[in-house]
Amino acid sequence: MISVGIDVSKGKSTVCIMKPCGEILESPFDIGHTADELDSLISLIKSFDEETRVVMEDTGHYHLPVATYLSSHNIFVCCVNALRMKKFCSQSIRRAKTDKIDVALHAKCNLFASKM
Repeated sequence: MISVGIDVSKGKSTVCIMKPCGEILESPFDIGHTADELDSLISLIKSFDEETRVVMEDTGHYHLPVATYLSSHNIFVCCVNALRMKKFCSQSIRRAKTDKIDVALHAKCNLFASKM
């Protein structure tokens, strides 16, 4: 299974793609919330010949267009409560907070949840 973590902001999202062993397939990168850029993300996600799951925080309403667009293209999307994500991430020793770190933790959360 491939895990796609997305950290959604107002006008852009940061994306990281990982395998279960923690191997990073795509280092964190930014995409805009335009149809063209989301289509390129969908193409990238579908280029992997494995089950792929997307996880993102449900922060405000900014995640809704991204989640809806991905879902409409038959991509599994899981929106996680921001407080639960914060508690999961606080189990780490690392206290740094950036979009690139957050998105990798989102992907790891997805991998952890799929084992349960």
